Amino acid sequence: MSRRRHIVAIGGGGFIFDEPGLLQERYLLSLCDKPEPRALYLGTANGDSERGQLKFIKAFTKLGCRADTLGFYLYDMHRDYAAAAYEADLIYVGGGNTPAMLAVWREFNFDAALRAAYDNGTVLAGISAGANCWFERYVTDSVPGGGVRDGLGWLPGSFCPHLDGEAWRQPLVRAQAGVLAAAGDGVMVRYDDETWSEAVALPGAAVCWRRDSADTAIAEVAPRILTPESRA
Repeated sequence: MSRRRHIVAIGGGGFIFDEPGLLQERYLLSLCDKPEPRALYLGTANGDSERGQLKFIKAFTKLGCRADTLGFYLYDMHRDYAAAAYEADLIYVGGGNTPAMLAVWREFNFDAALRAAYDNGTVLAGISAGANCWFERYVTDSVPGGGVRDGLGWLPGSFCPHLDGEAWRQPLVRAQAGVLAAAGDGVMVRYDDETWSEAVALPGAAVCWRRDSADTAIAEVAPRILTPESRA
């Protein structure tokens, strides 16, 4: 039997914001179900910022991972990028400029490498831009005035991160037709084999919306609150 595949879209929060309990990260690693998982960070959306890379290495090493990063803006000709993705148990995509990130991935055919890793059982996760990218469409502040752009299309419908972080986001989400999901800061939405599974949140975070089909209204979702013992 093939292993179930997972994608987790993070609305905000976590190690990049120095969340002390690393609750989001512990939840993600529970999906790997390995004692020493290989965790890979992609900081493409923020230009491979050293700050994001260092925070990732610090956080995930603390949790017992073999943590590594994969940068494109100082491209390593001698590294097999597809193999690095395929061999990872968890790939975490950082935030930043979603359209720019997708353009870089496509230029290097790295979107195909990510798909091969996902189909092989690698857990895919990401915050903000790293959450947007998996969906058919996404709400972004990386275009003038904010707008909606096309993603990779691996998850159905539209997605919006930071739902409670900026006033312009909620009206734009409400204007979208069809299937959608939206997560506030501190909220994560998990999909198993491209199907909605659950929403989980840091203590004090609870803003999450969902629409199952074009024929239904947007519903507010009550996420499961994460604790240090939480597992998927």
